[in-house]
Amino acid sequence: MGFGIAAVFIGPWPRQRIGKGILCFFQGISSWWRSPQRGEFLNSWRTCFSKFKFTQFTRLKYFDLSLLKFIWALSVLLCVNPLVAQTKSLNDLSQLSGPDRQSILIAGAKKEGELSVYYAHPIIQVIADAFVQTYGIKVKTWRAGSEAIQQRIIGEQRAGKFEIDVVSNTAIDTEALSKERLLQEVNSPVFAQLIDKAIPVHKQWAAFNLDIYSGAFNTKLYKKEDMPKTYDELLSPKWRDQLGIEANDHVWFGALMAELGEEKGKKLFDQIMNTNGFSVRKGHSLLSSMVASGEVPVAITVYNWNPGALRKKGAPIDVFWMSPLLALPSTVAVLSKAPHPYGALLFYDFVLNEGQRLVADAGYAATSKKIDTIYSSMNVKVIDAQSALMQQDRWFKLYSDMLNKRNK
Repeated sequence: MGFGIAAVFIGPWPRQRIGKGILCFFQGISSWWRSPQRGEFLNSWRTCFSKFKFTQFTRLKYFDLSLLKFIWALSVLLCVNPLVAQTKSLNDLSQLSGPDRQSILIAGAKKEGELSVYYAHPIIQVIADAFVQTYGIKVKTWRAGSEAIQQRIIGEQRAGKFEIDVVSNTAIDTEALSKERLLQEVNSPVFAQLIDKAIPVHKQWAAFNLDIYSGAFNTKLYKKEDMPKTYDELLSPKWRDQLGIEANDHVWFGALMAELGEEKGKKLFDQIMNTNGFSVRKGHSLLSSMVASGEVPVAITVYNWNPGALRKKGAPIDVFWMSPLLALPSTVAVLSKAPHPYGALLFYDFVLNEGQRLVADAGYAATSKKIDTIYSSMNVKVIDAQSALMQQDRWFKLYSDMLNKRNK
């Protein structure tokens, strides 16, 4: 549009001369910027146009200061200022890394006015509320289980329904979306603040939290010093009919077998099952509640934050740790066909930056190196999502075979 304005004043000259006229047009603007009060820009303009023999232009008498200022203002608004220039694509926006990245995203996101987020981890709603308070941009959210989120997104995208901007899910479920080529590679300056394992090589998601597989015990029945520190200690006869385990933790089990050595690990858990048995419950929150009630005195697979959430409500429950300590990342990702690209990337950065304090304050394991928590000094092994996704079926069978032994 700026070039169109220039062409109006240049006139109906041949194409090669129009290019020279545009050059003069912006040379005059540059002079005005350096010295707007002395009129040097007008001399610069006339000199340039005379050089290219645009004599009819230099004789115009109506090019006074106010008109030239008006033309300059339009040029800046329409040609120079990136905040109102032609909308950038998601690919371009996702690679922005300069100091103006945030200002560009904020301006574009405010113009979009809203964005949509699907999430599984409860802290995301807290972060979304803080985002709304900070920027005044509406965030439409939908929460469900990790598998339901994955299936809904794949179904919608295949049907050509592109309404979601951001997804937050477990690393394995998000990696599955990456394999479907539904996610956008992002290069955010916030990455420098995160732990190494938070960013995969393809950069199509980032971890904002680690769900650490932990143990939980009823504090009315046991003391913390009574709790096992390794999985071998679960063979003790004192744990007979005392142990609970989550029904769908095949990822934890497969990763644990890899750490212990598969043959050694399978033999160990077969012995634990035959000696002491496991009470199998579906859902980490339900299993934690069973511990708090005393129905399941000790659980060996809950998330690190489950006991703390109940303890705050006065429940007699506490956490304990066994080595090796394993964790599955919770992630955030931008859809490659996000309808609100500015807002999506702004929210993405917010989760990984300002949102990290909210993650830590709620008792979760934030991935920011700038925030010191009780988890910072722990030797936590982060489960590789790509490897876990590839071996998921085999790990599921390993886990099912082990649990089924209780019925034999």
